[in-house]
Parts: sequence; structure tokens; C-alpha cells
Amino acid sequence: MTTSTQNAMIRFENLRQEFTLTGTTFTALDGVSLDIADGEFVTVVGPSGCGKSTMLNAAAGLLDPTGGRVMVDDREVDGPSPRTGVIFQQYALFPWLTVRKNVEFGLELKKIPAKERRKIVDHYLELVGLTRFAEALPKELSGGMKQRCAIARAYAVNPEILLMDEPFGALDALTRVHMQEQLLETWTKERRTVMFVTHDVDESVFLASRVIVMAARPGRIYKEIKIDLPYPRTEEMRLSDGFARLRAQVWEAVYHQPGVAEAHQ
Repeated sequence: MTTSTQNAMIRFENLRQEFTLTGTTFTALDGVSLDIADGEFVTVVGPSGCGKSTMLNAAAGLLDPTGGRVMVDDREVDGPSPRTGVIFQQYALFPWLTVRKNVEFGLELKKIPAKERRKIVDHYLELVGLTRFAEALPKELSGGMKQRCAIARAYAVNPEILLMDEPFGALDALTRVHMQEQLLETWTKERRTVMFVTHDVDESVFLASRVIVMAARPGRIYKEIKIDLPYPRTEEMRLSDGFARLRAQVWEAVYHQPGVAEAHQ
């Protein structure tokens, strides 16, 4: 399946990815073609082993494709780039640095002057609701606060793209819902192109303007579902008939595609 967008910020062109483990080669992705438009929020969901994270890592420049290519703004990805921020499920904060210093880290690498760094950090700490915790260490934060710090750090270096690999997967249900709302609030105020990998159907619908459903063995795009719910998304929207309809469509595509039910028996 190929989706073509004239103003694509991220473009996967017939992406193929193979890995060799203990002498056996397997195909993680086969013929993945997808465009993600500038400023679009896309979620990628699918059964275990469908290559969601592999696809994201290719976009981040963390691995070299076996075949095909990934383009960012019409330039082929050949390694990590400051234009792209990556947030993983693990918090990846420096435990010896305060919240402020963690958010400031990338700005220091870019040699931004101290006065400007402070202004930028203050802005993003306020945006994610961590101003009161600027001098706290990561060990003093909850899981949700750590991820808010990671989001602020990613935004602070002004990337054009955010790649997020199940960033809320380790959180409890209520914190996860709050973080989804916080992320959308931040994205609404300062829009970036977002590719968000998740295994949670509700999360995929609530966040995205478009859900990409993957099929496994080998990983490939199975279905695309447009989420025709307006932004901003609200808690009440989760209880609406429209949300239930879209959730059912995604659930059907993820769990009732050929081979999935048999694989879990």
C-alpha cells in the first residue's frame, strides 16, 4: 500500500529491513511505502512483530535499510539528525542532572548562549507543566513527569519531527490518559510532524489524524484509517459514538487481520 502526499515531511519508499539472528535471516519490513505530511500526527499500531519500532528507527537514522529508503523533507536519511527528536519508552534522562539541566542538554551541545538557553528551557518547562520541578532530579519524579521532561527536552532543540516509540507504555492507565492529553496540548501549541508508535488501540485513535495499521511476518502496511475527529481532543470525546466507531475499525484491522488470531492461540 502506498500513500502519496505532495508536502510529505517523512517518506518511506518501498522500505525493506532484514535482520540475521543466530544464522537465520528474517524480514522485519517488506515493501513499506508511506508519506507523513508536514505537521501531521500519525500513529502506527499493529500486532507484535509487525515492525513498528523498526520503521521508526529507520526514520530516525538508527539503522540502515536493507532495501528502499526513508526521506525527510526530500533528503535521504543517512543517520541521526538534529531535525529529528526521538522519545522512547525508557525515560533516557541523565539521572545526575536536574530537570532543567536535562532539558538544557541539547542546547548546550548546540552552543546556545546561556541567557537564551534559560529562556528556551523556561518556556518548555512551562509548556509541559514542570516549572515547579526545574531543580528536581529524575529520581524525584513520577513516570509521567519523567516523560514530560523528555518531551520538553525533545522540543527544546526545535526539531521538525518527533518520533515516539511507545513513550507512555510503562505508565499506569490514568497517568497514560493524562499524558496523551498533555502531549496533544503541547502539539497543538507548537505543531511538529509526529510519528507515534503504540500497541494501544484507544491511544492510537485519540492522538492521531491518521492511524496506520501494520501486518506482521513480514511487516507491512495493512490498512490506513483517517480519524475524522476534530482537535482539540477532549476526555468527553473518548465516550462519543464517533470515537467508538473509529476504535472498532482500528481494533478490527489490528486483531482480525489474517493470521493474527491463529498466532495467539
